[in-house]
Amino acid sequence: MILHSKGFEFLGLYINLYGLIIAIGMAVAILVVCKICKFRNLKPDDIYLIALYVLPLSIIGARLYFVLFSEHSYTFWEVFKIWEGGMAIYGGVIGGAVGVLLYCLIHKKNFIDVADVAVVGLILGQAIGRIGCYFGGCCYGVEVTNDAFMWFPLATQIDGVWHYSTFFYESFCNFIIFGVFIYLIRKIKTRGVMMSLYFICYGTVRCVIETFRGDSLYIGPIKVSQLLSGLLILAGIILLIVIYTIKYKRKDKIVEDNNISKNF
Repeated sequence: MILHSKGFEFLGLYINLYGLIIAIGMAVAILVVCKICKFRNLKPDDIYLIALYVLPLSIIGARLYFVLFSEHSYTFWEVFKIWEGGMAIYGGVIGGAVGVLLYCLIHKKNFIDVADVAVVGLILGQAIGRIGCYFGGCCYGVEVTNDAFMWFPLATQIDGVWHYSTFFYESFCNFIIFGVFIYLIRKIKTRGVMMSLYFICYGTVRCVIETFRGDSLYIGPIKVSQLLSGLLILAGIILLIVIYTIKYKRKDKIVEDNNISKNF
């Protein structure tokens, strides 16, 4: 086995470490969701079937997102060369969400139930996948100009230049979120709360870290992922307000009906 900076050769086959770690992240995420799906009345077989919808669409979404917002003008055939790099996690999340929606429409499942358990695996997959960015040489931070900060893993050398290791920062934060989520999914029974918390937690982490990113995608002067993160946070807050407003109104209605019954 011959080790390279971005991969290794095994039995004459070149294995890209970035792609391998992404694949490991996806596999582990699926296994975790299979373990916790019972908390939303789903079965492991449901999750394996969902994965058949989600995985290809997440890859397509990740690639299209990158191509659409990249400064490089891609030819038709270049769009398909994903082995050369150029994937975006937000595109993967959007593509995966489309896959979940299709599955739920076709198989008559509740989208929110699936989403509540899926986000627990998703944040873990993102945590693992971001480690792959180290080997891919992507998703790094702005250049480090202070010699005191030029040490690994706070910073990483990209093409001989020190940059902040924003991929590790995000990975670390995502692992923490996963730890919290794996606890909450057992405690929170209300539909949609886990999905809302994912929007808020990951949106906040990404919005902050994106400030220090040195290879962001832009729409004019605006960082695309930072804008989307802000929208996710807003959506998550609104969803939580709506969910708990409806929940408490239902509780009040039940109490009112019980009081009326007692009076009769």
